[in-house]
Amino acid sequence: MSLLPIFVKLDGRRGLVVGAGAVALDKINALLTTGLRLRVVAPTALAEVRQLAAEGRLEWIAREFEPADLEGNFVVIAATDAPQVNAEVYRGAVERGILANSVDDVPHCDFFFGSVVRRGGLQIAISTGGESPAVAQRLRREIDAQLPDDLGPWLSALGELRRQVLEAHPRGEERRLLLHDLAARQICDSALCAAKQLARTGKEAARALAGRVYLVGAGPGDPELLTVKALRLIESADVILHDDLVAQPILDLASPRAVIVNAGKRCGKKSITQEEINALTIEHARAGRSVVRLKSGDPLLFGRAAEEMAALTAAGVVYEAVPGVSAFFAAAAAIGCALTDRQWASKVILTTGHHAQLNNRARLPALEDATRVVYMPGRNLALLAAEWLREGLPPELPCVLVSRAAQPDEQVLYTTLAALGCAAPVPAPSLLIAGWTVREAATAAPAAQEAVATPATNARAG
Repeated sequence: MSLLPIFVKLDGRRGLVVGAGAVALDKINALLTTGLRLRVVAPTALAEVRQLAAEGRLEWIAREFEPADLEGNFVVIAATDAPQVNAEVYRGAVERGILANSVDDVPHCDFFFGSVVRRGGLQIAISTGGESPAVAQRLRREIDAQLPDDLGPWLSALGELRRQVLEAHPRGEERRLLLHDLAARQICDSALCAAKQLARTGKEAARALAGRVYLVGAGPGDPELLTVKALRLIESADVILHDDLVAQPILDLASPRAVIVNAGKRCGKKSITQEEINALTIEHARAGRSVVRLKSGDPLLFGRAAEEMAALTAAGVVYEAVPGVSAFFAAAAAIGCALTDRQWASKVILTTGHHAQLNNRARLPALEDATRVVYMPGRNLALLAAEWLREGLPPELPCVLVSRAAQPDEQVLYTTLAALGCAAPVPAPSLLIAGWTVREAATAAPAAQEAVATPATNARAG
């Protein structure tokens, strides 16, 4: 049996359902969403059907079916418990040229109800030709779980842009390609939205706007920690130049048409130079492409953003920085530690492993009023620990190493400054948090977190 899948306008037309039980109610609810002027004929009806009639959403005729009930209808549903009545309804509908469906009776159906996934104006209907409605329902649930909840509003906004394009651009291949390009883009509320500009002006006039660079923070690796703006830019980008530490689940959010380039620079590995990254970014922007320079964490923190912004400015390329959740926030959240505390720390010091030593300072008090966060602390923590001890920080100062914060394979290692140099290396990317604010988190650390620590953990301050 070969079926033609179509979507029919029923708004304002007349329809008939014969039956008002549980089977009929399912069809009634589906039909009422279409704007059909619905009449139900049945001697008795479920309370839900009676309520719909009382609200004026349908007309209920409380009697047995009569052939005359078929007259003037566009579609008819037979949904009684009596097979002979359903057969009579179907035969009468066929004689009058009316499309009919006899529920759970495949030979007596001109059409079948699909199992439908809805997102606003989007409808995905699944039919098995009556072979297995259960399979259709299972597939509907699986598809529904994969579609984003905001697909309906996006489709509505896309429809408005489509109407603008049809009004502003002549029919032809260029207009067709423009509509397809818009369907692959995100649409935002900003007046500078690239998709809106593209719809109004066409491809050639929008090239200058499209040819801009976004320095985007990818956060610590969990896609749910992306900002809304970052997500939109990643999904709509023509080109993504990403650091090596950007997690794959975030890259998977990019459009299938996007060019994705790993521009990572990892210690000890042959990689692309900063000058080459700058040149590549500028080249794509000048070609009229929307370029996302995707950086782990926040793009303006230890990411060489200053060098890249200087290069873009010198080249006359428009750019915008989009903040992200920095790794030290994710690491603090992972251990349940406030970085500032009225009793222990009124400031946070952010540094990298190469610049963590503060050589020109006076000897520090035993209770330093700060939480230290060291990005990329390196594998040899003994040098850092020795320097801090020389500065006057106490051996019992609580420390914690957090590896791959906010990612599925996150690791946490608690220790003290005295034992830090003996701590086992943790996988990159990692950072070190040290300070008295860590003490409460270390004391309350669950066994699952402590299990990944070396014996140095046992030396931490209580």
